[in-house]
Amino acid sequence: MELTFYKYEGAGNDFILLDDRETKFPEKRTDLVKFICDRHFGIGADGLMLLRPKNGYDYRMVYYNADGNEGTMCGNGGRCLAAFAHKLGIIDKKAVFTAIDGIHEAELLSNDCVRLKMTDVSEIETGKDYYYLNTGSPHYVKFMPSIEDLDVYNEGRKIRYNERFTRQGTNVDFVQEYSDHIAVRTYERGVENETLACGTGIVASVICTGLRKGINHGSFSSIVHAMGGHLKVSFTRNDNHIKDIWLEGQATFVFKGSIDLASKPAG
Repeated sequence: MELTFYKYEGAGNDFILLDDRETKFPEKRTDLVKFICDRHFGIGADGLMLLRPKNGYDYRMVYYNADGNEGTMCGNGGRCLAAFAHKLGIIDKKAVFTAIDGIHEAELLSNDCVRLKMTDVSEIETGKDYYYLNTGSPHYVKFMPSIEDLDVYNEGRKIRYNERFTRQGTNVDFVQEYSDHIAVRTYERGVENETLACGTGIVASVICTGLRKGINHGSFSSIVHAMGGHLKVSFTRNDNHIKDIWLEGQATFVFKGSIDLASKPAG
């Protein structure tokens, strides 16, 4: 089987995208997805996405983590898939699509910039030195004086594999506040390493920043510096309900290619 694929990246978060409108990709082949995402033996990516048809919507997003398992929502992936749908001629400048966490809107702006509307957030756990919330994927957010020299791999694994999270897992975001932006570094479950950016993690980090600044009502936005680039998040808060959450940044086509899977892992 020869597979045609497209590579996209959003702030360094890279993905393999497949036009699967004929629903031919073997979605239960965890080993195959894992191989394709492998950076040494396969193509290499943080995740793989299928663009599939969905009645009443422009398309459906199916997302797999690099470990081969179907994942929860991926914010940068959703932005890249919207750019991909535009490249395929499925949409013009706006899209309404479904993902594992519900319905999303996307809008293509200028110069490869795409903004994505995320699902609302209503439950945020506040601990002694952390926040825990779900922005389409679960995130443990910890603010620190400095993250530049932080060992994100080992510090993230301590939390991701602790007694509470070891079974289901969580993403772990380390955040540093500046006067006009925040910086975020993320350990991603499913990748089981630090990634150059994490869309749902960046959204979670900005929401928690707003909480720390006492935003109980009204709008808040922040520029975010990730390892792979800059993004912007805005939202509106009404007491404990966070809505109108938008993630904005570059979603860039990298290259198109094909891979012969005839002699690759068999299920």
